[in-house]
Amino acid sequence: MVAYGMQLPVQSQSTIYAEPWEAAAGPGDLVEVARTADRSGFAYVAVCDHVAIPRRLAAAMSTVWYDPVATLSFLAAATERVRLLSHVAVVGLRHPLVTAKQYATLDHLSDGRLILGVGAGHVQEEFEALGADFGRRGAVLDETIDALRAALGPEEFPHFAGERFAFSGLGQRPRPAQAEVPVWIGGSSPAAVRRAALKGDGWLPQGDPRDTLPAQIGRVRQQRQDAGITAPIEIGAITEPLYVGDAGWDVGRRTLTGKPDALAESLRAYGAMGVDQIQVRFRSRSRSELTDQMAAFAADVAPHLDT
Repeated sequence: MVAYGMQLPVQSQSTIYAEPWEAAAGPGDLVEVARTADRSGFAYVAVCDHVAIPRRLAAAMSTVWYDPVATLSFLAAATERVRLLSHVAVVGLRHPLVTAKQYATLDHLSDGRLILGVGAGHVQEEFEALGADFGRRGAVLDETIDALRAALGPEEFPHFAGERFAFSGLGQRPRPAQAEVPVWIGGSSPAAVRRAALKGDGWLPQGDPRDTLPAQIGRVRQQRQDAGITAPIEIGAITEPLYVGDAGWDVGRRTLTGKPDALAESLRAYGAMGVDQIQVRFRSRSRSELTDQMAAFAADVAPHLDT
């Protein structure tokens, strides 16, 4: 069955996807959207990660980027079952023990609902301000994933020895509630695809159009097979913007809109490609329109994604 989750509004407000109503929204709106996801069968809600945005990018990206751990912890207390995804945490900006402490605590507090999505990052000034290595961020991410696997494992005193990071004899509690925190890898570059194939429990493509996804999925599966990795991997996709029903306003030419059965028929193509979970987003003019869209999708579209 194809699962469905969503990136939350409000918490990041890049002009690429933010709706105008989000500018004046706040914590109460986030809670209502997360609770709607929780009761409507969404597999996860997701929060982005940026520490600081340089002036050269602020007009396009905005400077509104809520901290993912603080935000997901806040929403964990307001929800019961929906999983909590960092999409994606730029873990190369921080020492792995700091990241492990934050996300282990989140998993503990949420009773095991964390999915740790990680990515390499792309804002050079952000890395430089924090003393992180932008030029070698891919290699740093590879090692950080390995270090996080150790630090988020069952051992109270984890051990890791790598090129950049090493720790032993240092205890961290609370431990994650999950025996193994799933790590999903974000990105669609060749390096990111290979990283997902070799190191990920899931892959979060970043904006791949439908016609390129089958080949990318094939690369992930082939590279896992070549490496002798037999464990399953959760394949994701970000859909086109959606609007269930007749919008009655301009929702944009790329938006999939119409009757629920037509939307379901279109979205079933993702499952046919081998996608396990789709990340959906909805055009909306207010929080209430968004939550209505989410409920309509869950009731009238999602049950038909696999038929």
